[in-house]
Amino acid sequence: MPSSKHDPDAVDEYLASLPDDERNALQELRQLIEATVPEVQERISYGTTVIFALNRDLVGIGAQKKHLSFFIMSPKLAEAMQNQIERTHRLSGATIHFNPDTPLPASLVKELLEARLKEETDGARATR
Repeated sequence: MPSSKHDPDAVDEYLASLPDDERNALQELRQLIEATVPEVQERISYGTTVIFALNRDLVGIGAQKKHLSFFIMSPKLAEAMQNQIERTHRLSGATIHFNPDTPLPASLVKELLEARLKEETDGARATR
């Protein structure tokens, strides 16, 4: 199970504290994640990051001073998809930086989520 409990109310509170444009952009990303992975649980980590988890942390989102972030939590995946991600957005490690006026393409987010789900499934098999 995730390292802390499912707490969508805390996520709602965090998002409500953001400026409208940032909140709307992250809320859209949140909804896409939930639609793509309906069983995902969510919580706040470090007071500023929304973590989506199944058995382990899957992805995260958050607002920083100068940009929004989509944490894909897999350096291997970030490296494998670097060229595709960097066509439209900046990549730093396993974090994609974006702004409310340049949201992440839904097709890219879905592809990243599917790859993370596969990594999680493969990882669960490897630990058995």
